[in-house]
Amino acid sequence: MDTQNNRNFVILGIGIIIGLASLGFLLRNAAITYKEYERTVTVKGLAEQEHLADVVIWPIQFTEANNQLADIYLDLEKSEQKIKDFLIENGVSEDEISISTPFVTDKSAQQYGGADNPEYRYVANQTVTVYSEDVIQVREIMSKLAELGKQGVALTGNEYQVRTEYLFNSLNDIKPKMIEESTKEARKVAQKFAEDSNSKLGKIKTAYQGQFSISPRDNNNPHIKNIRVVSTVVYYLSD
Repeated sequence: MDTQNNRNFVILGIGIIIGLASLGFLLRNAAITYKEYERTVTVKGLAEQEHLADVVIWPIQFTEANNQLADIYLDLEKSEQKIKDFLIENGVSEDEISISTPFVTDKSAQQYGGADNPEYRYVANQTVTVYSEDVIQVREIMSKLAELGKQGVALTGNEYQVRTEYLFNSLNDIKPKMIEESTKEARKVAQKFAEDSNSKLGKIKTAYQGQFSISPRDNNNPHIKNIRVVSTVVYYLSD
């Protein structure tokens, strides 16, 4: 009986040893596999396109000066009408035109700055703004502004608040294609890295879409927009 029990204990012990050895082998292989899967490469892919702006906001500021307050408002109305007529004659629709409230300065009421005896007591600024989706047409009209000067309209500009703005509002239409392009570029870089390191490119571990940026192509062409996005992708590598 004791002999039988001893034999059973020996068999049980051998089984435990074999089991532990097998478990250790499996764990070792699992650790190696896990380590292989943790080999990664992080790459970036750039997508870049140029597009014409689809909205233009064009402020046309003009100035009048007079010694009579009532007269300066009449002068403003005349110049305002000349600008509106000029725009409509050149193809701008009336609903694309808005008029700001006049800003009138009384030089004699100013305590600081300015001349002691200004030539004109009242100086007024007003702005006619064009908001249009026909960017090319509006830019052509801009080149004809000298016609307003010949009509006696005193145009002012070069101020920050009256700069022409060009907007690109169609980003959602091109987003999917640009993200696809940036992801493909990232994969090309990752594939080249894998080949140079004698590795195989695996699946994507993580991917991050960068912010889209919209900027003028250059200072001379603010109506042409440069749109770009950078995607960051992490790939697994294996031998």
